Amino acid sequence: MTVQQAAMATDFNLLEEDGDCGQRKGRETVRHYWMSFFRHHNSALRGRLISPFEARSWVILLPQFQQWRLFTRVRLKWVKNRGLDNIIDIDTDLKAACLLKDAIKRSSTGFLTARSVADWQKLLGLTVPVLRFLRRYPTLFQEFPHPRYASLPCFKLTETALLLDSQEQRIHQIHQSDAVERLCKMLMMTKSRTIPLKSLVPLRWDLGLPDNFMKELIPKYPSHFHFAKSNDLVSLKLKEWREEYAVSALEMRNEGSNTGDEYRQFKRGQTALAFPMNFPRGYGNQKKVRAWMEEFQKLPYISPYEDSRRIDPNSDLMEKRVVGVLHEVLSLTIRRKTKRNYLRSLREELNLPHKFTRMFTRYPGIFYLTLKCKTTTVALREGHHKGKLVDPHPLAHVRSKLYHVMRTGILYRGKGVVDMMTPEDIMLVNGECDSENDGEEPGDEESDVDEEEDCFEEISESDDDSNED
Repeated sequence: MTVQQAAMATDFNLLEEDGDCGQRKGRETVRHYWMSFFRHHNSALRGRLISPFEARSWVILLPQFQQWRLFTRVRLKWVKNRGLDNIIDIDTDLKAACLLKDAIKRSSTGFLTARSVADWQKLLGLTVPVLRFLRRYPTLFQEFPHPRYASLPCFKLTETALLLDSQEQRIHQIHQSDAVERLCKMLMMTKSRTIPLKSLVPLRWDLGLPDNFMKELIPKYPSHFHFAKSNDLVSLKLKEWREEYAVSALEMRNEGSNTGDEYRQFKRGQTALAFPMNFPRGYGNQKKVRAWMEEFQKLPYISPYEDSRRIDPNSDLMEKRVVGVLHEVLSLTIRRKTKRNYLRSLREELNLPHKFTRMFTRYPGIFYLTLKCKTTTVALREGHHKGKLVDPHPLAHVRSKLYHVMRTGILYRGKGVVDMMTPEDIMLVNGECDSENDGEEPGDEESDVDEEEDCFEEISESDDDSNED
């Protein structure tokens, strides 16, 4: 007699001995037994071992791990980070200014009218009307009356804005290969090596692609990309796999670090790569959090460039793979951040689960989620330190200079064009300004951790899906 049969016999003996009361208790016992049995049976089915992929070092680790839900679940509070929130505030205005600058350049007349940009507020992600935004930064946008309609305000770029734009275009030319690599990596992470343009174009500024990348950058690399049309959608497709790009930011970080032994062990399949953790103050000393992170870090690291279709979507292994994909996408951005809705538009292409955005609040040591500027933005914690970018891209330096000019326009607004230009601005125009000190005001990391109003419970599944940008 098997263990299950013995348990069933014992349960039915209870029914015969106890009468009516025993019958009720026995039915509950039998029902409880079968519910437990099927739960165990289903979890065992879900816990089958993953099939190995081809020619990857971490495959050696996979037979040691079963795809069960074994994590210790810890409910964490959201903690405000003033340094990262300050970066979101700065970049919101900076991105809008760059998009308006590019729109003026594309205009055949060389200027934009107030009427033509009146409906662009949501498109630019602004919290104020576009006309007020343009007038706020006279160092970038020069206002003048329309040649035919004197009451219609028009805006063109100032000489300083044109000079900074020329510096930006020069950076795009010098670092064109970097932009191509980032674009290839984004395509290589998708299932079909294809991204619809409607999902790629909103990411252009975050990925550091030039404004006219579809007309000038893509045609220069016919061996890398081509446009494809499917289901009435135009997409960008990768022509062939680029093995030299199939290395994630986490792998490169560990390969170039001083602890090279750990990376060599990972390549031999003897260990797993660990994600850098930067918890808010107080979380790192909690025993439950430490135990949870130790379990998470011990799981095999699956490269975001690997085929993930054979991994059980309900397993902890898939959860770590999702974290790795989100980590890699954010690492490819210039400012190590992007809007949550931009990632949602790539969910199917990146093979992410429906509620993948819960990872941003479940792993606060890796990601930071904020609702600043009436939009939901996610940032990579390891990419920032005290309100500044770690290892900034040259394009980020130029954008920091642009923000310095914008801020100067606010400080000296109303004093005239001559008084508006300070000696520091002249140094900036000559390319001698230290951009490391411009554009980002250092914030106090987790300065509000002890304030009650700045701590919130982890966003639930329903809340996370309902808070649209």
